[in-house]
Amino acid sequence: MRIAPIAVLPLRAGSKGLPGKNTRLLAGKPLFTYSIAHARAAGIERVMISTDIPEVLAAQLGSDVTVTRRPEGLGADDTTMADVLRHVLSCEITGPATIVLLQATSPLRSPADICRAIDLHASGKYDLVMSVTPADSGVLKWGTAENGRFNALSNPEYCFANRGDLPSVYRPDGAIYVFDADWFRRVGAFSGGNIGVIITAPERAHDIDTTVDFEAVSDLIKSE
Repeated sequence: MRIAPIAVLPLRAGSKGLPGKNTRLLAGKPLFTYSIAHARAAGIERVMISTDIPEVLAAQLGSDVTVTRRPEGLGADDTTMADVLRHVLSCEITGPATIVLLQATSPLRSPADICRAIDLHASGKYDLVMSVTPADSGVLKWGTAENGRFNALSNPEYCFANRGDLPSVYRPDGAIYVFDADWFRRVGAFSGGNIGVIITAPERAHDIDTTVDFEAVSDLIKSE
């Protein structure tokens, strides 16, 4: 039996790169509201927001949106997404659920991509499905340097290969993650399972972290 998905939006008040970014107005709308609209457009009927932002806690966002106060200890710079999800899945969403994690910093994601990710996860082949976008294959030539020794990040042969002979590379874009709540409760991290991917268009894969990012996305929205 397919379990109806629940969208989870983590919204933290603090941000060093762009203070107040989650509620900053983008084309006249608070940044985080784009993710709510994406969830609705993808047919998700329940949205859970975990936040420590006063104006979000006080906002009227619709009957399908539940806003929960994030504990003070989960608002620090070193708080991880896994920390937040462990709290949400132990206190707010306690039963079986398909979780669709949507970060507010990806306002250009496509609802169709959310649906693709949900469908792929529902196939049962993967513990986690995430969105990725094409990246420069040249990173396969990179490595670390330790005590004067070069250690290839991948196959050492790639370090000396022609760029055109390198395999395609994709980077996580941070826009969409789909997983089973019980799986995450058991594993407690994203890296502990079989990961499937959907490939998203680069123009939809922008992740806002700085003022430059925000302005670039704003320009893209205005040009549409």
